Amino acid sequence: MTSNRLEWRALQPDTDSYQPLFSQAFDDDTDSLSAVQPRLINALGLLQQSSAAFPLMLVKCAENPDYLPLLTSALQSLANDDAQQLYGGEYLIDEQNIRWQPARIADDRFATVGEISYADWIEPEQLFGCVRIHQNRITLEPGLLHRINGGTLVLSLRSLLAQPLMWLRLKQVMTRQRFDWLSPDETRPLPVSIPSMPMQFRLVLSGERDALADFQEMEPELAALCIYSEFEENLQIAHEDDLSLWCQWTSQLAKQLALPAISADFWPVLLREAARYTGDQENVPVCPAWLGRQLREAALYSEQQLLTGESLTAALSAREWRENYLSERVRDEILLDQILIETEGEAIGQINGLSVIEFPGHPRAFGEPSRISCVVHPGDGEFTDVERKAELGGNIHAKGMMIMQAYLIAEMQLDQPLPFSASLVFEQSYSEVDGDSASLAELCALVSALAIQPINQHIAVTGSVDQFGNVQPVGGLNEKIEGFFEICRQRTLNGKQGVIIPASNVRHLSLQQDVVDAVRDGQFHLWAVSSADEALPLLTGVEWDKENAPCLLRSIQERIAQINQQDARQRPWPLRWLNWFNHS
Repeated sequence: MTSNRLEWRALQPDTDSYQPLFSQAFDDDTDSLSAVQPRLINALGLLQQSSAAFPLMLVKCAENPDYLPLLTSALQSLANDDAQQLYGGEYLIDEQNIRWQPARIADDRFATVGEISYADWIEPEQLFGCVRIHQNRITLEPGLLHRINGGTLVLSLRSLLAQPLMWLRLKQVMTRQRFDWLSPDETRPLPVSIPSMPMQFRLVLSGERDALADFQEMEPELAALCIYSEFEENLQIAHEDDLSLWCQWTSQLAKQLALPAISADFWPVLLREAARYTGDQENVPVCPAWLGRQLREAALYSEQQLLTGESLTAALSAREWRENYLSERVRDEILLDQILIETEGEAIGQINGLSVIEFPGHPRAFGEPSRISCVVHPGDGEFTDVERKAELGGNIHAKGMMIMQAYLIAEMQLDQPLPFSASLVFEQSYSEVDGDSASLAELCALVSALAIQPINQHIAVTGSVDQFGNVQPVGGLNEKIEGFFEICRQRTLNGKQGVIIPASNVRHLSLQQDVVDAVRDGQFHLWAVSSADEALPLLTGVEWDKENAPCLLRSIQERIAQINQQDARQRPWPLRWLNWFNHS
């Protein structure tokens, strides 16, 4: 058995090795969008060259207005400016007589050169234009479609899904490649006949996954035939060149937002916050909305014409303080012993699990320790999940419980049912519990109760287990660790407290600096384990299974044998004789 106590350097992304990179100046003229979004740029280029009868592209991206200008800018950079062609034309209005004339010059009212434009939310009149009549004088007002005739239109899919009639008309225009003027009121037709005009353009629809699914359900054939791409949310840092691209992309965003230049000490702080956001030390976000927020808020705390690490740290600390009221109230309940959580001493069948709390409408998830207890008594081998019985446990939590039980029964290699029954519960839990991230803690509590071996209460546990006892990664790791650390810190750190985490979760760590400092000073600890039998000795001080030495498995087997002997003595002598005969 080996346990891995983590060094403090493993608790945050490595920034020291990138200091030479952070110190260099980044070229503002480099097209970093094509570098961080190669698939998207390839798809946009394919759309520009498409000769399909219905040139449509779907882009999966966040419902945020920052994305539409980026898509438009990328399309403009791919456009062939040297081959500009006139599209559209002019309507010649002579009282009640209206004639259509193809474009001769670019100044014609309905003439374009294949422009590229976007709209986040648009109304039918803005998109299709309108017919105005004042004092018997007719005026045709061009809409966005007329301005992008021959070009490309980028729209938010949300606006079309909310206005299905507008989509049907837009679809008809693209299918027929002609634009017909219609009255906005079906009961009042247009007073004059207006000739249709030729119209062709490419359409880009962007939206979240749910919006794309709704569109696919509404237009299955179009969705199957169109070009598809995504604005990738994260960039994987496999090499230093990848990090350089990310820094380049961020620097360009800062320039577009007219913000101060970025100093070298700004990057390590941003990289640590980026790893917290993505939940992975080797992935950084490229979302312009997220990066823009960090840059803008850091600029507010900058006292010089530079974005520094100090200014970003101040901005992040202020944001955390603004959003921490709820987590502080929950923590106070623990510190005032209204929620019973022990961080010292030992107890049989009790363990500190870790949960992530998310309240609807609250922007920040936070971690909270949960006391998990197990009671064992002679019985028929039934494991009672109290949360499930009380309809407070979700399906995934129930699945984790069953997997944990299967592992334990397989490890004990019993040829008959376990002569014990057990009940497991999240103490003082009054809302639904779901997820399998507590299955390792529940397993350890059950083993403690079966072996009558106390668990160290200064250690908290998170992780799920499979049927072979392997510890699997879980989510919300940083919040869980910081939540337990804060309780221990408020009660005074004793140098023994810490958290057991899955070894496969180490790459997801990006802890706050006070936790890192405590680990470096030996006041708090993190252990990474790969299997349940690595976690049990840390919690109980006793190995799970060891030949010719005291171990938890042998303690459980001896207790089972003792119960079986008591049952045998209580049976009538004919049944005891029959049992001896069957096993002879």
